[in-house]
Amino acid sequence: MTAHLLIGPLLRRVVGDRATIWVETSEPAYVHVEADGGGAGSAPTFTAYGHHYALVVVEGLRLGASSTYKVLLDDRQVWPSTESSYPPPAIHTRPAGDAPVRMIFGSCREATPSSTTRKLPPDALDAYSRRLMADPQNPELRPDVIVLLGDQVYADNTSAKVRRFLRRRRAAGHDGPNDQVVTFEEYTKLYLESWRDPEVRWLFATVPTVMIFDDHEMIDDWNTSESWRHDMNQQSWWEERITGGLASYWVYQHLGNLSPDELATDPLFQKVTTVDDATDLLHEFGRTVDTAEQTYQWSYALDIGRTRLVMLDNRCSRVLTPDRREMLPAAEWNWFVDQAHGEYDHLVVGSSLPWLMPPAIHYLEAWNESTAASRRPWVAQAAEKLRRAVDLEHWAAFTRSFNALGELFRRLGEGGTGSPGHRVGAGGAYAAPASISVLSGDVHHSYVAEADFGTAMATPVMQLTCSPVHNQVPAFMRPLMRFSWSRAAAHGVRGLARSASVRRPAWTWKRLAGPYFGNAISTLTLQGPQATAKVEGTDKDGNLFEVVEVPYPSGRSSALRR
Repeated sequence: MTAHLLIGPLLRRVVGDRATIWVETSEPAYVHVEADGGGAGSAPTFTAYGHHYALVVVEGLRLGASSTYKVLLDDRQVWPSTESSYPPPAIHTRPAGDAPVRMIFGSCREATPSSTTRKLPPDALDAYSRRLMADPQNPELRPDVIVLLGDQVYADNTSAKVRRFLRRRRAAGHDGPNDQVVTFEEYTKLYLESWRDPEVRWLFATVPTVMIFDDHEMIDDWNTSESWRHDMNQQSWWEERITGGLASYWVYQHLGNLSPDELATDPLFQKVTTVDDATDLLHEFGRTVDTAEQTYQWSYALDIGRTRLVMLDNRCSRVLTPDRREMLPAAEWNWFVDQAHGEYDHLVVGSSLPWLMPPAIHYLEAWNESTAASRRPWVAQAAEKLRRAVDLEHWAAFTRSFNALGELFRRLGEGGTGSPGHRVGAGGAYAAPASISVLSGDVHHSYVAEADFGTAMATPVMQLTCSPVHNQVPAFMRPLMRFSWSRAAAHGVRGLARSASVRRPAWTWKRLAGPYFGNAISTLTLQGPQATAKVEGTDKDGNLFEVVEVPYPSGRSSALRR
């Protein structure tokens, strides 16, 4: 049979004169990518669960240039389509020198408007794509990378179309809830539905995209606590759910996060691309990587110009032992510390969960963590029920990690030796970063906050939260979320936290902008020592409008539209 593209092409990484292109095809095929000016690359598809994928490394691209490209399957051009009215996809390589770095970011995107379970405001990624289509060569509009911070698909909140498919599967004897996906095959329907959105498909073919998961790729509250894991393991379908979820995430999202050099040394990628059928390999990988049987680092790092982006796994590898809960295990935390030290100007940390929350919520989560570890069973059980009911699972609910992250930022900002502007890493001494930014999502509203460590800091430390891209917060919750930023709310909940021996953090933080509750996409622009964050929302016609722009480090911002 003649192969055609099911999903893609997705432009994932651009490193120097090389780029990676991800595709899913309907049949086994030889995938060839040709860029104008001489760049090219080829790869055969690999097969898993009856599906066919390829990750092509394109080499020899022109530096500092824009190169249109085409995708061929078995020497037959399939992209761009001859009927396409969109601009041709192009790969943009960075020019030499200190060109600005632009990242757009956000999280929580339900599928295309026609497929969602409820009527939602216009999709911010669709809106961004349409604006870029109007002038795709404009460097002021074109970002260097799209950073997607979790909930790219919703395994536990499916569309009517997917639910119809699931009901047929359950009637045929496949175990699982009628409205939630479980197997790898069922997960493929989510990606097919979401990434074939025409505007998003064009955007992903034109702008490099990196991703990290959050809970809804698996299930709401994923790895909230040790007792949560115990309860989920009692579900007959859970092992297959986590197996299919992690295997599909590796194929559809994580694989493209790796650079060409990392792909060449990744043992799993080398195995799946050299066997006739990788189903058993990926099934065993998905089954064991969520247990102590096998470790896998989902966190990763990349440099763009003089900016270092480190994406952290906030979900899969958590340490959940009640008396030593941590966001990252020791080995991965040490890796992160090493990445935080280096020769760069700006440090950007991608964290699906916000580090700095509204102060009242911070103290509530810290109090809850402490009481859930109580030796009085009825107190611990009540706290656990509350934790799951209202999602008390952010950095504040992992006090050891919250404090460690802030201490790392303080040392980097001061210089690490007690003199601002100087820091020392494994590779030697470096100047303090011009800025530190934590990009986050999850909470279905957007805001900008600045940390104050109470000491001389050469570096502003900022929390930038942008969520949702395509979802919404129930109207009744919005006043409560606004109130959670107030001094009155913080004072009241801090008193409750003191009753559980929760200490105040060694730093404070203040909100500079927000909260904004509409669908949004944010842009972080870094140039020389300067940095600016901008939040853009979607109006009822699906167009972007500026919500707020916040320059670093002064924190001055325009009035926020609510």
